[in-house]
Amino acid sequence: MYDAPPTPATSKPATTRLVVLAGPTAVGKGTVAADIRTHHSEVWISVSATTRRPRPGEVHGVHYWFVSDEEFDRMVAAGELLEWAVVHGVSRYGTPRRAVLEKLAEGRPALLEIDLQGARQVRRTMPEALFVFLAPPDWQELVRRLVGRGTESAEEQERRLETARAELAAEKEFDVTIVNTDVHTAAEELVALTRSHSNSPEA
Repeated sequence: MYDAPPTPATSKPATTRLVVLAGPTAVGKGTVAADIRTHHSEVWISVSATTRRPRPGEVHGVHYWFVSDEEFDRMVAAGELLEWAVVHGVSRYGTPRRAVLEKLAEGRPALLEIDLQGARQVRRTMPEALFVFLAPPDWQELVRRLVGRGTESAEEQERRLETARAELAAEKEFDVTIVNTDVHTAAEELVALTRSHSNSPEA
């Protein structure tokens, strides 16, 4: 069970609204998050745990916490995950709970970059969060990005595209939509939203 750090009696408690970013596969959620890490260190971005293998260039503890199936099972059983889901019918992803609650208690702008299933779970447990949908300019561009990155087999690409069709239909469930035509522009729009929903000193 998480115990929030004590707040001094003379200080005003921080109130930060969590911002949750989701969208279809290959829309560029991770790329937008990376741009924010580079240019806006004041925004804390949650690092998800996953059972999938690292892609080239991914660093444990920076891009994801790469864990075994056994360790993921332990985290689920211990209630350590704010949300978790099986993505594309293959690997599991989840958000460590404690770090999120600590950052919110500190009043720091906090962002979750997760999949649609995870966003729905967070909405059930933290409906006060702001839910942002990252959309592609159009379907053809989404296909181009998925095929062009060359990190999945043809079978995996088709599976992800099937998932993407269903994910695009969920846009209406979100509070705000950002179209990812340009990565840096989308990142700046998202940072503006985190600032508008935080009373952090950096906001």
